[in-house]
Amino acid sequence: MGVIDDVKDTLSKAVFNPSSLLTGRGGLHMAQIVLCLVTFVLGLLRGGSSHTYWIYAMFTWAFCPIMTLIITVIELFGLHIILNLFCMDWDDFTTGMAMSSSLMTVSVAITYANFYACLKCLYGWIVSVFAFLCGFLYMLEVVKDKFLDKKKGSYLAALPGFWKVLEAFVSCMIFVSLTGYRDKPALIFCVIAYIIPFPILPLIIATNILKKLKNCLPFNLDRFVFVFLVISVVLYIFTAIMWPIFMFRHNPRPSDCPPSFCIWAIQFMVAFFTYVNLILFTVDLIFTLLGICGFKRT
Repeated sequence: MGVIDDVKDTLSKAVFNPSSLLTGRGGLHMAQIVLCLVTFVLGLLRGGSSHTYWIYAMFTWAFCPIMTLIITVIELFGLHIILNLFCMDWDDFTTGMAMSSSLMTVSVAITYANFYACLKCLYGWIVSVFAFLCGFLYMLEVVKDKFLDKKKGSYLAALPGFWKVLEAFVSCMIFVSLTGYRDKPALIFCVIAYIIPFPILPLIIATNILKKLKNCLPFNLDRFVFVFLVISVVLYIFTAIMWPIFMFRHNPRPSDCPPSFCIWAIQFMVAFFTYVNLILFTVDLIFTLLGICGFKRT
């Protein structure tokens, strides 16, 4: 009966709490939502574009405030108490989302400024300034959670989970940079190698966040992650060798190749991010094998 009483007592705290919007955390969330939406509208008014970096920027300025709004509504109605009790570490999830949103908004601010801001592009500079302000607000939340409130991460806001977020993020940067591969079979195989690990990463992250789901799995998730990392490292070794050879052989950098408009520079970014992700997956595999820094070995 003691356990049941504790559950009832916890559930009784899940009530509508409008005062949560008046706290520093609530105000910060409102500012993030408004500023991201303003940036989204400004970017949209600039005009449609088929450029993948523009599409990624628009996705980020929509995804981040939507997730922030969902978190705010859940806390407004006290539903996080129920989620914290039955299926997840809420503080870990919210801090982890703030860290992920910081990574996305800051990277988008840098890429948008690189492609759309110039000496004669006043509108591009305005959007870029708002983009950097979005990133600043999310970084401010991370600093508040980590250093002022001293929230402890159990997965997403800890090194093992955020490392997976970094791997997924770098994979996204590879995808938005892919170009010039369609007439070369070897490069198409590289694209397939990039695709294989990507959808598994969010599944691993989500399963570790939803701890009750993890306990219900008919297999050992940590062992599965270890096998996944081995396969990912092999795939990225393959792409790290094949992409530079078949993309840049007989394809030197043009003499006039500004970073914003040069296809060669974007193709080089694919190679660069390939090596970054190879390092991330390799370190992840080593840490998992050794069982250090919170990484779990099989």
